Amino acid sequence: MTKVMHLDQKSWLHRSDAIQGMERIEAFFQGNAYGMHRHDTYAIGCTMAGVQAFHYRGAHRQSLPGHTMVLHPDEAHDGQAGTDDGFHYRMIYVAPALIQEVLGGHALPYIEGGITQSPRVESATRAVLDQPLGASNSMEETDAIVELALALHAEAGGTGGAGGLPARDFHSTKLAHDFLCDSWQDSISMEDLSTVTGRDRWSLSRDFRKFYGTSPSRFVILRKLDVARQRMLCGASLADAAASTGFADQAHMTRHFTQTFGMPPGRWLRMMRSHIATPSGAQTFKI
Repeated sequence: MTKVMHLDQKSWLHRSDAIQGMERIEAFFQGNAYGMHRHDTYAIGCTMAGVQAFHYRGAHRQSLPGHTMVLHPDEAHDGQAGTDDGFHYRMIYVAPALIQEVLGGHALPYIEGGITQSPRVESATRAVLDQPLGASNSMEETDAIVELALALHAEAGGTGGAGGLPARDFHSTKLAHDFLCDSWQDSISMEDLSTVTGRDRWSLSRDFRKFYGTSPSRFVILRKLDVARQRMLCGASLADAAASTGFADQAHMTRHFTQTFGMPPGRWLRMMRSHIATPSGAQTFKI
């Protein structure tokens, strides 16, 4: 399903629902687009027109047409137009677990500075962006994802930017990942994860971040937010969505939502419900 959001008189955003570890957007913004936020997925995309500016890892970056942005999971960033003309971009949000399906235990690829001019990475990114989203599991879609993961791995030099720590026990870390996916609604402690995996909590927490891009506790918060977003879209109030997904209260959910998506849930929900005609020249993705 594709949703078109009207942000102001000139800005617009198209968002497709997340399917099989990927979510896709296409947007045009003038002025400020997003406040500082972070999420536990890669943000990989191409600037189609204009100057796309953002703060990332302590520096101000600018992406131009021909550049590919590769923002690492759980790294804070914002977004704004670099000129008065605004910017047009396409982006995919890719779960680290999907990258690990290809890399099988190598550290997550890290692209220094969040921007690359690698032709291979650009070609692989556009190939994924051009795939029709859906639960198709087609060979073309699989090949595109595999090539993207391998292109990122090659561009990163086979390292993950995690301080040179050696990759350790991927199998037990994947057990923790799968357990959290299945049990996010429960009250889970690191002791529970240690019991499931047979690992001490310190090495497990370190390896979880290395293999999946964020900490176990934040991973659970993001799963709660995923479900809360869906429940809000289905008509639940913010308070009900917060309560039904295990947040202490609406304020607790709002704080994490804003930190993750760059805007409070009320504003996000109003935008999602603002269905308007597709802007001229804009591409709408159909799922």
